[in-house]
Amino acid sequence: MAAPLVVAGASLAGLRAAEQLRAAGWDGPVTLVGDEPHMPYNRPPLSKEALAGRAPFESLAFRPRPSLADATWRLATRVTAADLDRRTVSLDDGETLPYAALVVATGMRPRRLRCPGPLTGRYTLRTLADARGLRTALTRPGARVVVTGAGFIGCEVAATAVALGVAEVTVVDPLPLPMAGPLGDLLAADLLARHRERGVRFALGTGVTAFTGDRRVTGVLLGDGTVLAADVVVESVGSVANTEWLDGNGLDLTDGVLTDGHLRAGGRPDVVAVGDVARFPNARYDGVPRRVEHWCIPADTAKHAAGTLTGRAPDRAPFAPLPSFWSDQHDFRIQSFGAPALGRDDVRVLDGNLGGDVVAGYHRDGRLTGVVGLGGRAATAAAARHRAALLEQPAPIG
Repeated sequence: MAAPLVVAGASLAGLRAAEQLRAAGWDGPVTLVGDEPHMPYNRPPLSKEALAGRAPFESLAFRPRPSLADATWRLATRVTAADLDRRTVSLDDGETLPYAALVVATGMRPRRLRCPGPLTGRYTLRTLADARGLRTALTRPGARVVVTGAGFIGCEVAATAVALGVAEVTVVDPLPLPMAGPLGDLLAADLLARHRERGVRFALGTGVTAFTGDRRVTGVLLGDGTVLAADVVVESVGSVANTEWLDGNGLDLTDGVLTDGHLRAGGRPDVVAVGDVARFPNARYDGVPRRVEHWCIPADTAKHAAGTLTGRAPDRAPFAPLPSFWSDQHDFRIQSFGAPALGRDDVRVLDGNLGGDVVAGYHRDGRLTGVVGLGGRAATAAAARHRAALLEQPAPIG
């Protein structure tokens, strides 16, 4: 199969897709195109160990497998357009690359708040460059930090900022509880109490309407009229899929790249989507396509997509991963298996107690959809023991 493969996106998902395709027998030339100047690296530590200074940024790099020794890496280069009928992609340096197979792995970028006020002093966290800039800002003496958004990144950054000794850390979110989406109210309320006990302030149930200051941010104006003093603002209000380069090809790009149950984009046998940018139906649960921004998804999607592009096992079952995620905050960890968000209306404590080491089960129509452990090692180990029950459920839910 001496045909060219182009991987649009040189982060973890793109790397794993190229490696899996080599393992599946793809022996043609492989080109990976990425807009960052770095080789693929591990992103989760950016908001934790790397931001805290416990892990050098250089230690985050992944080492590609020997099978990619002959791959071409086009780093600091952006894919700007694609013609899926002609099987070409265009780059920002003017070059056009032909392909026999295309892997869409362009991932996400941070969403920004569209509020009046200065831009200087406002940070996002997605890349190595973002983390370096934010660490410098957080370690300035007397820094007052406002984090907008109480999701994964917002809560992790707040915890890291407290550990760095930041003078004031306040998290703002329109929802009444942090991480309510993935955790549901029961564990989200527990999480809120843990953060407050460790010095994080919260302004919940209100949003940001403006930033004060002339050339640099000095404060954050909230919807309830409160003004929070701020030297550093971290915007963690969600992500936007990097799909504009695929416009005009008839794909559904409503929220990422819509795929079928084998990760084919638009039903095309030569184009697959992997990682955060893929919006796929999970046969383990139902037929609703969803994007999943968890660390396990790049490897899971890469393996299945490689089989799709190489035509191996054409009668195999549709993609049905068991998602998992973890989040280290302060001195505790959140460990999840399955899809707890599908069962937020029926949450039950399975092990332990709230405020300590606790495991909650999430149910839809009486069936377990996910488990989440919150606390120390006992909680995460207990959550892992419930993973088998999730894997054993054979039929789709709902």
